[in-house]
Amino acid sequence: MTAGAVLNPKDLIFPGTASHKGRHVSVTPENSSLDHLCYGRIRLDVEVPVASFETAGRETALLSMNGECQVTVNGNPYELGLHDAIYIPRGCRVDVATKSSVDLVECAAEVSGDYPLQVIRYADVVKDPKLKFKTGGSSTSRDLNIIIGDNVRAGRIVAGFTRSAPGNWTSWPPHEHTALLEEVYVYFDMPPPAFGIQMVYTAPDKPEFVNVVRDGDAVLMPAGFHPNVAAPGHSINFFWMMAARREVQDRLFGVVNVQPGFDTVGTGLEASQK
Repeated sequence: MTAGAVLNPKDLIFPGTASHKGRHVSVTPENSSLDHLCYGRIRLDVEVPVASFETAGRETALLSMNGECQVTVNGNPYELGLHDAIYIPRGCRVDVATKSSVDLVECAAEVSGDYPLQVIRYADVVKDPKLKFKTGGSSTSRDLNIIIGDNVRAGRIVAGFTRSAPGNWTSWPPHEHTALLEEVYVYFDMPPPAFGIQMVYTAPDKPEFVNVVRDGDAVLMPAGFHPNVAAPGHSINFFWMMAARREVQDRLFGVVNVQPGFDTVGTGLEASQK
């Protein structure tokens, strides 16, 4: 979706995407307004311990949001723990297995280039102040974790997760990156009664999308500003994934346009660019 395109609010929310066991792909360019990005979930336990798939023409990243597993790519096994990730090139066979339980977020996008398989350890991410940092002010405080960023060679995808302070705003000040990247937010670790409010809009005076979001919901951002806020006493936590419009060239984290009127302070993303 290009800048200036009309947002249809009915097409922007996919509720309850974490409710399936096994592998379930919720969002693709074929069933959404996105041009490149795919989002899926792999939830395994002792009842459903294995899932397999082919990456075909898409680069794919798997991030463990809960539990641990073994990911075997073209016969080569790799162990993932909590918040570890693996970047898998196009054209691969993938088998995921757990002896306990695991919840993996899957993000993918078609690419024309070949990039190497890479394992990303969260223990390494937390040591890098460009990848893990706190930002925001008294009402916008959040913890930001970039798992698939400049630390990973890739064609389109960028991914990580954010946790807000209770009752705080995130993605603030309101910003957009429509010309470079499309995005999806997937909310996690928000057990009832926790909820948040997500906005997506191209016209600040007439926001196209204002919706309650809960654990497992996914909201698409093919264009527009996209601030959100947590309910008082609760945090809004979300896995975010982005796909560059032009492969490699547009894969730029933190390059955004801030909504006029809110552009007198920093974006909160400056730490990623130091």
